[in-house]
Amino acid sequence: MEGLGRALAGVRVVDLTRLLPGPFATMLLGDLGAEVIKVEGLDGGDYARYYQPFIGPMGALFASVNRNKRSLGLELKSPEGMAVLSALLDRADVLIESFRPGVLARLGLDDATLASRWPRLVVCSISGYGQTGPWSQRAGHDLNYLAASGVAAGIGGRGEAGLAIPGVQVADVAGGALYAVSAVLAALLGRVTTGRGARLDISMTEGALSLLGPHLGMLAAGGAPGGPGQELLNGGVPCYAIYPTQDGRHMALGALEPKFWAAFCQAAGLGHLASSGLAEGAEGEAVHREVRAAFQGRTQAEWVALLEGVDCCCVPVLRPEEVASSPLFAARDVFFAVEHPQLGSIAQVATPLTPAERGGFTPPPLPGEHTDAVLAELGYTPAAVASLRASRVVG
Repeated sequence: MEGLGRALAGVRVVDLTRLLPGPFATMLLGDLGAEVIKVEGLDGGDYARYYQPFIGPMGALFASVNRNKRSLGLELKSPEGMAVLSALLDRADVLIESFRPGVLARLGLDDATLASRWPRLVVCSISGYGQTGPWSQRAGHDLNYLAASGVAAGIGGRGEAGLAIPGVQVADVAGGALYAVSAVLAALLGRVTTGRGARLDISMTEGALSLLGPHLGMLAAGGAPGGPGQELLNGGVPCYAIYPTQDGRHMALGALEPKFWAAFCQAAGLGHLASSGLAEGAEGEAVHREVRAAFQGRTQAEWVALLEGVDCCCVPVLRPEEVASSPLFAARDVFFAVEHPQLGSIAQVATPLTPAERGGFTPPPLPGEHTDAVLAELGYTPAAVASLRASRVVG
């Protein structure tokens, strides 16, 4: 079956974002074939370049989300820099930015100007709390957005005091980057029939809130408020929980359906619990304790061997350093590398949108690596580029 391939070939994206949400989104667009110009300030560029550990001079965080892009060093606070950006937008289909709301307008790119000068341009703004509203000017990060959306209140272990910080950036990626890509693709599709672009307001907090939709729906229907380890899908029932094993590792049991729970109980020697997977209250606590004790009677490897071939939705909890050797991902060719002429091989992780054919992928760029080439494409002569560089407009 044919995949998406380079479906966005010919689409030009100007990327004014940094750190994680915006760069992740534009990486996905680049994976799909879009031409992405990453505009970076002359003060060092994207902050993610400087977070440890490093691949040569490049932060690994930056390297992980900036493949298939070209870097243009540009001072946006100067008229000459804004002239360069305007020339980029003359050729662009999409502008993605993650400034605090109002910054784009202060640069002279308010909604009215964007709509009148570039009517076909899709403008996507990713922010913490949205472009409008009482919190629009608040600074924040993933943890703040999860807290404000109500998501953080449900994260933590069963029976443990306090809440927990997720190990991945849920609001940044799921609430921000993925919604941004979805909205951009929808806007590009809509432009085919309307001939006009769109103004997209992606709030990472609202994106995170949307992930609570099922929980909020149950609350609206009279369900009781829960908490960490107290709800159906966060460890509140015995059949859906993470259990420690004898060797300090864990197994993730997701046997929600009765047939899966019964199969697990039969294999684990817990047949007498086959009808108690969804037990709550005192009975649920007793079942939890018994299942926990059973899991602690074997190592993780022993559980994997015991449940091999048993259709019961139970898998080992892998550590991040173990996933690269997982047969699952090896068979799916999830891990690959891109070659940088100066930094060598740079490890990458495919997404469900990444085409299977990756031979044409380019490595994450050094700061301003493509400034001269991009400006030449815009019609700037070598002398004009040299003048802009001497004036600290480009770098």
